[in-house]
Amino acid sequence: MVTTSAMLDSLPSIDPATGRVLKSYERTSPLALPQLMAKAREAQREWAKSRVEERCTRLRALQSIILEKKEALADAVVRESGKPRAEAKFADVFVSLDSAKYFADCTASLMKTEAVPHHSIAAKAKTGKLVYEPLGVVAIISSWNYPLAIPMSQITAAVAAGNGVLCKTSDFTPECGELIGQLFREAGFPEHLVTILQGGGDVGQALIEARPDKLFFTGSVFTGRHVAEACAPLLIPSVLELGGKDAMLVLKDADLEIASSAAVWGSYSNCGQVCLSVERLFVEESISEAFIQKCVEKTKKLRLGPGNDPNTEIGPMIRPQHVQRMSELIADAVQQGARVLCGGRPRPDLGPNFFEPTVITGVESSMKLFQDETFGPIMAIRVVRNAEEAVQQANDSEFALSASIWTKDLEGGRRVARELRVGVVMVNDLISGFAIAEAPHGGCGLSGWGRTHGKAGFQEMVHVKYIDEDRLPWLEKPWWYRYGADVEKAGDSFLTFEFGDSLLARLRHARAALKTVFRDHGLK
Repeated sequence: MVTTSAMLDSLPSIDPATGRVLKSYERTSPLALPQLMAKAREAQREWAKSRVEERCTRLRALQSIILEKKEALADAVVRESGKPRAEAKFADVFVSLDSAKYFADCTASLMKTEAVPHHSIAAKAKTGKLVYEPLGVVAIISSWNYPLAIPMSQITAAVAAGNGVLCKTSDFTPECGELIGQLFREAGFPEHLVTILQGGGDVGQALIEARPDKLFFTGSVFTGRHVAEACAPLLIPSVLELGGKDAMLVLKDADLEIASSAAVWGSYSNCGQVCLSVERLFVEESISEAFIQKCVEKTKKLRLGPGNDPNTEIGPMIRPQHVQRMSELIADAVQQGARVLCGGRPRPDLGPNFFEPTVITGVESSMKLFQDETFGPIMAIRVVRNAEEAVQQANDSEFALSASIWTKDLEGGRRVARELRVGVVMVNDLISGFAIAEAPHGGCGLSGWGRTHGKAGFQEMVHVKYIDEDRLPWLEKPWWYRYGADVEKAGDSFLTFEFGDSLLARLRHARAALKTVFRDHGLK
């Protein structure tokens, strides 16, 4: 018999396809966080002294081990997230491999000291440079929907920059968390440099209270608010990726065959449990009937089943409460006049967490389907008059993570892209920007703040220091003491010389301006 205490100390790994507990993992005690942080800080101090080349060598070893273990890693992702095996490999395993390779190849250039040219004449006697230094120990609180890709891409960036990491992986995917820790140990990273924490909100709170140097959070808006509130009194900077309500704009000149296939994949990939999935689809009226018909036809052909079945295209949702929420969102929309064209029902005959991929039209911006993050297999379509209305409606959301535009007119697509208020816009593709290592990921509004991935994401992992060297060290500076009327007069001439519009006036004040540089300070 399992005691209540033992149950509280363990974390179940649950197969969402069957609802069966596969295995249990030891929870991290919140009381252990101060000690774990101390060990991480000690390991990080030594790691920060290592040469960039040594860090890159470890990242290449990590890449090799991920590749060697790709089958076992994909198996774990399928078991805990329920996604089809092909998606586990294309998304989680690929992104983990590519992140390791990117930072192994690029960290030296990303951390290279950068010269800062000075445009002002007043600063021409100086040289400036930026150096990039580790932050210390960063905290990562990750999500379950991409249980390898999300934490691995952030951890690799952190250690490449010279940081230590305490990462709380999702309590829905403890096996994947356990495997991440093993990968870094087997790749030869120092002990305690990367520590995986297992648990729920209490562990996340304790992690913040342990005072990391920065926190990276991926999850819901609701939890993200609490994370930001917990960080604020401690002045812990944060990067928050809180999801999206991504718009897909299908313009009248789009290739309907390609666009409809993209809409189907973009709406249902990982059973719609993707922050970048299509949650609001706007199609121009002149092509709407043909486009919608293609989407319905393709949706009806999709095969539901467990992720370990190679024929499965749509796996289960993660938990029963998520299935219930899909039914509630659809009922709310239908009550207000929307129409379900296919799908829209739970499938308990397949398992506790299956829901049919759904096409629903007539969705208005006031409905929950267009206001709240869906995070499920629902393609919600609204017909618009033209591209201008599509842009207006797409921007009518508090979320601002990503969007896609579908058109044969690439220049027109670029113009529309510039009008959209989001962090990422893809023209004639969607979602895959997350898998491009150089492409920054993040948004604004309810989608959060800060960036991960690429150079912008890497710079979230470092302390940027400006170093200034004066090339006239023997000369007292003109802005030092001794003040007086003559100093003010010379300064006024310098302002005209530096910023005046008239060349003649600037030249007329040149001699007087020089007095600000060559003058007797009278303080010796």
